[in-house]
Amino acid sequence: MIALGPATRLLRYVQDLPKTYDVTGVLGVTTTTLDAEGEVVERRPVHATADDIKRAAAELTGEIDQIPPAVSAIKVGGERAYKKARRGEEVEMPSRRVTIYSFDVRRTSTDAFEARVECSSGTYIRSLVADVGTKLGCGAHVAHLRRVRIGQFDVADSVKLDALDAGRVLPIATALGHLPQLDVDAETAALARNGRTIAAEVADGETLVVGPGGAVGVFEARDGFLKPVTVVGT
Repeated sequence: MIALGPATRLLRYVQDLPKTYDVTGVLGVTTTTLDAEGEVVERRPVHATADDIKRAAAELTGEIDQIPPAVSAIKVGGERAYKKARRGEEVEMPSRRVTIYSFDVRRTSTDAFEARVECSSGTYIRSLVADVGTKLGCGAHVAHLRRVRIGQFDVADSVKLDALDAGRVLPIATALGHLPQLDVDAETAALARNGRTIAAEVADGETLVVGPGGAVGVFEARDGFLKPVTVVGT
């Protein structure tokens, strides 16, 4: 997904939405990066059946504690973990709570499986596949990974950049349709666009304020007032 102009300030409200991935996991081989780009650490025989693979995936559905890969962009001690790992340093990654909404194993073979995973933002699919390998006692790594959906945005609806035209650009209010929305008049929109707190009887939480000229920004509602969090400007 690409945001244009001032809308880039609001991109994080989309990035934090649940994501869906198509993944191919290879069983019996573990690597340093938990994917095919890493060096092979160990090879083990695979004795798992299709039912075994599906059972392992089911056990990893719901809220789970996940340890991210050492080769990741997470900061450890103020530095990206992958930088430490590439220097050969031991990196102790803290676990994080993530949600796996669905882990649908669609195809299996003697040493691999294909699945579609819907998960919360912050989930590492490499770690998820590695956990499947651990449960099966043979290890595993990711051979192929593709994000196919984030929030309401599906890759099936995407276009190449050279085919992009104005008709395919979504208004901010549409792109952030998952947020509560408050429509205001031109005078209130002007005040809000200048970073002013405005009065509004809306439920507490983040609200997208929209004026006659389009989205103004995301505001935090609290006790009958909206305070600016991210304003897009004119």
